[in-house]
Amino acid sequence: MVDQQLAKSFESIGEEYDRYRPGFPDAAADAILPERVNAVLDLGAGTGKFTELLVERADRVIAIEPSVAMLDVLRAKLPAIETRVAGAEDIPLDRASVDAVTVAQAFHWFDRDPACAEIRRVLKPGGVLGLLWNHSDPSCAWDYACHRIAHPAVGESDTTTDAAADELPGFVFEYQHDIAWVEAITREAYLARWLTVSSFLTADEATRQRKIVEIGSILDAAPATRGKDSFELPMRTAVFVYRALI
Repeated sequence: MVDQQLAKSFESIGEEYDRYRPGFPDAAADAILPERVNAVLDLGAGTGKFTELLVERADRVIAIEPSVAMLDVLRAKLPAIETRVAGAEDIPLDRASVDAVTVAQAFHWFDRDPACAEIRRVLKPGGVLGLLWNHSDPSCAWDYACHRIAHPAVGESDTTTDAAADELPGFVFEYQHDIAWVEAITREAYLARWLTVSSFLTADEATRQRKIVEIGSILDAAPATRGKDSFELPMRTAVFVYRALI
């Protein structure tokens, strides 16, 4: 069951999300669209972090996002992109109108069955659905420790990608890619990034400040980050590719 309070927490931010959240590696887009297509829909597009990688991979790119604040940022960055304010459960596109649908960092917020039905409706027969998430690299102990402070209930697993673990109604699973990459980031940006995470957005001010102090203490103690204004952050991008049933 989707936590609506957490899901709606992003509707109040746009510029902060775009400034501090990581982008995606080109390899993630290549895994979903190895060849150019006519039309692709980026669903739950946010501020266009993944949408911008689709511009060179499709003749027509449509971005759909329920948050006006986020979509305003996307429109400013990518003025040529078609945009709609809508959710995944009621997509304002015609049946069989796109060759591919991508969902970056958002599928776990959808009501799965109605969203899958809508995605299947707008996809052409045999069309591609690509789901992807950035997540921490388990080999990076200091970043993992920070994640445990931000998400103490999560435990050892990254539950966001669990949304793609099962077979999806109307689709056949084709393959999964796990892409390792490294992001250069400043200490200031790393701390500010946490303030764009749902568990921080929905917390009270005292809890947010306490968690930021605790994360700062980890950075002060870890050899890779101690005393540094900038550092390298290992990242992983999980990509799941499905094909619409004909």
